Amino acid sequence: MRSNHLGRREFITLLGGAATARPLAAWAQQTDRVRRIGVLMNGVATDSTAQSYVAEFVQTLDNLGWVEGQNLHIDYRWNAGEPLLARTYVAELISLKPDAILSSSTINLVALQRVTHTVPIVFVEVSDPVAQGFIPSLAHPGGNITGFTAFMASMGGQWIELLKEIAPAVARTLLIYNPETSPQSELFLQSIQAAAPSFSVGVSRASVRDTNDIESAIDIFSRRSDGGLIVPSDTFTQMRRGLIVELAARHRLPAIYRSPEFVRNGGLMSYGFDFVEQFRQAASYIDQILKGATPGELPVKQPTRFSLVINRKTAKALGLEISSKLLARADEVVE
Repeated sequence: MRSNHLGRREFITLLGGAATARPLAAWAQQTDRVRRIGVLMNGVATDSTAQSYVAEFVQTLDNLGWVEGQNLHIDYRWNAGEPLLARTYVAELISLKPDAILSSSTINLVALQRVTHTVPIVFVEVSDPVAQGFIPSLAHPGGNITGFTAFMASMGGQWIELLKEIAPAVARTLLIYNPETSPQSELFLQSIQAAAPSFSVGVSRASVRDTNDIESAIDIFSRRSDGGLIVPSDTFTQMRRGLIVELAARHRLPAIYRSPEFVRNGGLMSYGFDFVEQFRQAASYIDQILKGATPGELPVKQPTRFSLVINRKTAKALGLEISSKLLARADEVVE
């Protein structure tokens, strides 16, 4: 007579099948309900560049099976470069009980970290998150925060090297940033100061909080003819890039920027990371979190490819001759 008890091998086989089936069943149940994520952006919704980043993020989610209006709802907020507005929108998003939040920029992440240690957060456009105290390590972020670093503080040394290469007469540099919206610029300042003696260049900084500050700082700095500008770029300076580029041209100051948008608007040179790729990668992390991954177990990744953009017309207007070596390094040359 056949026993009603399962044999050991049959039991193990059945158990293995059940273990496999449970995650699949759980995943099927999860996809039956609409998941909710928040997107907290820098700048304003009318900025075409920032909108292209969001579009890439949404498209990548769509490719991964998360379709807005079907199994996914996205709440968007834009902080207009204002820390107070960032805090207001963080409170709004948290009240909506999202399954995860995409956070763009340091000021948004600061605001989020103050109010939640449980909602999963994936960040982009943040410099050196370990030094800024957001996570204990890149490999093991722990907690509810992970993401993709925008650039490394050591880039400051590369900025000064590139500026000196395109404009050898530069003997002084001015770092322009808003300490309220770009606290990470203090990290860049350290690497710039460390590299400056190697290039016989002096370093000063201008903390700017409004248009008048920008105009005054550049006007005073340009009274000598051996200066150059370094603009790390965050939402504050990004939203005023037309003014900064115009002032640099008026005072004949060679300048290097983090964002290529400055160069496409007439700036001399930029060196930085393409954020489009970061938003694609962030979508993949959001996908994993919605499927059950723990943010603290997803390593924070650093950029692997940087882009050099040069405006040849601006260089000519400043009387600068671009070496063939530097042109060969450029990923994009604006004529």
